[in-house]
Amino acid sequence: MIGRRDFITLLGGAAAAWPIAARAQQPERKRLVGVLSNVPEDDAAMKARFAAFRQELERLGWLQSRNVRIETRFGAVTPEQIHASAKELVALQPDVILANAPGVARALQQASRTIPIVFVAVSDPIGGGLIAGLSKPGSNLTGLQNYEATITGKWLAMLKEIAPSVQRAALMGNPYDSDFDYFLKAAETLAPSLAIKIVPVRVENIPIDIERAIETFARQPNGSLVLPPDSITIQNRDLIIGLAARHRLPAVYAFRFFVTAGGLMSYATDLVDQYRRAATYVDRILRGANPADLPVQAPTKYETIVNLRTAKALGLEVPSGLLVAADEIIE
Repeated sequence: MIGRRDFITLLGGAAAAWPIAARAQQPERKRLVGVLSNVPEDDAAMKARFAAFRQELERLGWLQSRNVRIETRFGAVTPEQIHASAKELVALQPDVILANAPGVARALQQASRTIPIVFVAVSDPIGGGLIAGLSKPGSNLTGLQNYEATITGKWLAMLKEIAPSVQRAALMGNPYDSDFDYFLKAAETLAPSLAIKIVPVRVENIPIDIERAIETFARQPNGSLVLPPDSITIQNRDLIIGLAARHRLPAVYAFRFFVTAGGLMSYATDLVDQYRRAATYVDRILRGANPADLPVQAPTKYETIVNLRTAKALGLEVPSGLLVAADEIIE
């Protein structure tokens, strides 16, 4: 038999256990992940990157059907659209937001200093005011650095290698939504050693402006194009590739998909891999990590892609050294 004192003790222990059991039976709270991108959702390259992000989240245990909901805003282009989309996402109070470009990350930072933000496709997070340092960001933002500024030296050297007559290079981008000045400063420092003059070409998201800028630049001989990472040029890549072909301008791009679409060559990081790696930071934040303590990850993988068909159309012979260095050759 159980004595009165033992019965009271047993009853008290069971009562204490009831809240724990009840909590265990409750469904896990569904977490909210925001995604803000200034590239349209139906862009083929964007589809591949976003698919990699979602697949990695699922591999890490975050399933749309069970414990996470992903709220997206794609295709915001102008500063006004980007800021409006940022405010919409922040108003939903997500647990973490993925941002895909410098202008997008800045808009989110202005909208919230507390919601964790993981950025990709940002090359100058310190100069852009997003973080205090790479090893210890010290804010609600962290993520993956796209390129270091010295990459411009590699792009210019590739142009000089494939087209030794090149004397001018138009560096094209939209300063608001990219790290344009970061690359421009490095290019102007490195270009003289290759006897190349850098011509800054700042463009907005208006195709006619891009066409006018390239046509104006092409009026003088021995020109070439350098396309650093920029969502505006990404969205207008078919136009830019076509104009480069029409005006017989050798061009080097910051992304592989420019070359598969007909561009001449690229030396590029793997953006699909960046989105996959970004999912690991989203996972860590959802599990309690502080973005201020998560170091910004440097690029780890570069690929050289050369399009031989385009080179032939431009009357260029690809040197053996560039062919040997190429990770992929399109024939």
